[in-house]
Amino acid sequence: MDGAVPSMQATPLDTGSQVRPDRSDDHALVRAALAGDARAFERLYRAHVGRVHGAILRLVGMDRARAEELTQEAFIQAWRKLSSFRFDAALSTWLYRLGVNIALMDLRGKRDEVNVDDAVIELAAGFDVPFCAGERGDLERAVSKLPPRARAVLVLHDVEGWKHEEIAAELGMAVGSSKAQLHRARGLLRTTLEAA
Repeated sequence: MDGAVPSMQATPLDTGSQVRPDRSDDHALVRAALAGDARAFERLYRAHVGRVHGAILRLVGMDRARAEELTQEAFIQAWRKLSSFRFDAALSTWLYRLGVNIALMDLRGKRDEVNVDDAVIELAAGFDVPFCAGERGDLERAVSKLPPRARAVLVLHDVEGWKHEEIAAELGMAVGSSKAQLHRARGLLRTTLEAA
């Protein structure tokens, strides 16, 4: 496999029409791509881009342009690192994790997180009203307005099902900080949705 990256679409991502190959199909396409078949990699890209893009989009706060850039970066990295794929796992999991790691590295690079006033955090955390998601669009907009690290913890824990230990390791924070960020994110989200 040479170093040239196969052509991937540069237009907005079409995430609604993927047909997901099964694990054996994925593995056959990986072997073909490793042998230099760029079309095989393109088929893998088209099959898995939707899930990877969706996870990245939630992590970057619904910034579609940035999510598309990071998704492209994830697949460029996948092409470069394809030889490190172990065939004992599902390719979809490997690609998904690679995409999430790219988005998390991007978040780590943005240490200039907007600080939310402590009074707002205390007010948000003080509500005993159970969380009500409301309409999906309102929820997505509210999540996108969360501070980046709080948003990342919320998405990884509540949406993606990660454990606090995994989140803490990926974001370079203590487990207690991950739990505090989740509490903070849920409170801010609740406050935003109730004010709408």
